[in-house]
Amino acid sequence: MIETPRLLLRRPVPADWDAFRDFMMSDRASEFGSHRNLGKSFRSFAAELGHWDIFGFGMFAVTRKGDDRAIALVGPWNPPDWPEREIGWMVLDAGAEGQGIAREAAEGALRHIWTALNWETVVSYIAEGNDRSARLAERLGARLDPQAEAPEAPGKTVRVYRHPRPEGLA
Repeated sequence: MIETPRLLLRRPVPADWDAFRDFMMSDRASEFGSHRNLGKSFRSFAAELGHWDIFGFGMFAVTRKGDDRAIALVGPWNPPDWPEREIGWMVLDAGAEGQGIAREAAEGALRHIWTALNWETVVSYIAEGNDRSARLAERLGARLDPQAEAPEAPGKTVRVYRHPRPEGLA
């Protein structure tokens, strides 16, 4: 578990399915491949849970302190067919948008990636046109890396944003 000033980041649990499903069935999830498809959404959520079981880490369910309801998923993601290890984010609760929740959670997850997981590099894969996500990556210090390979996303151009390793870490 990771604690930030306002948030707790914990391993997702089956009870987080409702928040994930509601997000995926909304127009807000249009950048994700499971958008408006209940079966794909279910399999995508099962992959979130399974990633933890297989690799021992994964995206964190983000909650406000004092409330265990998942409002976002943020954190490390490394499916076997991804070109590089990623930090990803999705704000599940529309009411949590615009409050700095994703940034605060991503900063906590990045600290975990650098110090606990000891990754040498991390990227964010962001579909062209997902301007809010690109701005968040840039606020976190990431820069567009046009030479890097992105995972396939039929019908979409995916850009790679590379996050800088903090100074002082080997």
